[in-house]
Amino acid sequence: MTVKDPYGHALSGASARAADLYQAALDAYHRYAGEPLPLLRQALADSPGFIMAHVLLAHLTLVGSDAAVARIGAQAFETAKGLPANDREAGHVAALGALMAGELKACGRILEDLAIAHPRDALALQAGQLMDFVAGDSRMLRDRIARALPAWSADMPNYAAVLGMHAFGLEETGFYARAEAEGREACALDPRNNWARHAVAHVLEMQDRREEGVAWLTDDHEAWSHQSFFQVHNWWHLALFRLGLDQVDAALALYDGPLYGQASNMAVDMEDAAALLWRLKLRDVDVGGRWSVLADRFASQPRGVFAFDDIHAVMAFVGAGRERQADETLATLRATAEGRGDNAVATREVGLPVAEALVAFGRGDAAAACDLLRGVRSQAARIGGSHAQRDVLDLTLIAAARAAGEASLEQALLTERAGVRAGVV
Repeated sequence: MTVKDPYGHALSGASARAADLYQAALDAYHRYAGEPLPLLRQALADSPGFIMAHVLLAHLTLVGSDAAVARIGAQAFETAKGLPANDREAGHVAALGALMAGELKACGRILEDLAIAHPRDALALQAGQLMDFVAGDSRMLRDRIARALPAWSADMPNYAAVLGMHAFGLEETGFYARAEAEGREACALDPRNNWARHAVAHVLEMQDRREEGVAWLTDDHEAWSHQSFFQVHNWWHLALFRLGLDQVDAALALYDGPLYGQASNMAVDMEDAAALLWRLKLRDVDVGGRWSVLADRFASQPRGVFAFDDIHAVMAFVGAGRERQADETLATLRATAEGRGDNAVATREVGLPVAEALVAFGRGDAAAACDLLRGVRSQAARIGGSHAQRDVLDLTLIAAARAAGEASLEQALLTERAGVRAGVV
């Protein structure tokens, strides 16, 4: 008898026990909390030919990880390619193939078509939204989930996860009230859902509601932070709220504690660490040896894979005063920009000039940094990330304008920023 998941999708190669383990791992993936990898290993030990378990393992490890973890995902993909599959499962494998080839938009398109055909395929929805995030496609962050929502209801498993995904897409397209309402509803249904928690945090960040942001992330932090593999990012949001309230010591305490107290090689964690330290640098805060520790971590990982990762590596190298490593990274980005694929385009059009601006700023050439950032700021979404994450580029431009003596430009940028956050422009 064919084993199926709770939504009626056939699971090729799975026993009933393996299917249950897979669903538990998928639940953890949707929450960004729990221990999905041991569950998947148990499922595959039981059913080595369970193709969707290999697919989920690849989705969990290929993006935002370090080089060693990414190799796990690459092996999972290689195994999945040789297994019997139905059409839905073959679509997932094809999406992974596009991702492995660096074709992020093609991967997202395949997952989009899968979700259109199977709107209750929550893995297709979540992995597809991640591709939108990496590619900087705000509209698809929202719309691929909006299309599927009518197929879901509050009594279905993982409805909260899908609602949280939609909340984040709404936030990134400026529908702040709806985003906050859906994010809060999702958290009420599943307090452990880190993605929904983070969607509300983004709303509060973009609207400058910093005291509320502190409360949102501290009042019930045990619920979302326990066994969370996304907690660093949510702690980063709390650090931004603290920094926005001029609570520099509190922000540094978060950095030294749950944010980066245990130095990580995971790309998503290193990005958050670099982005916080860079914001402190823009405030002329001396962070001591923290830059050096972080720069060592970035130096241990390859460059030229994702432009978003690379510009944060440049922040670390500039912050640590490592000009040679910063220059080597620029050379890698120039070579990457000459290549093919989505990351080559993102690097050529945005990543490289941003990295050059950061290096110029670090060397005291504020005028050059200003000119470079002004040339690309309206296209910054092409390197991926969220509005809150890319805000560091606007903050750098403001600081560069100030340092370059461009008082009128600085005031114009500050006025623009205040208006956006007050919702008047």
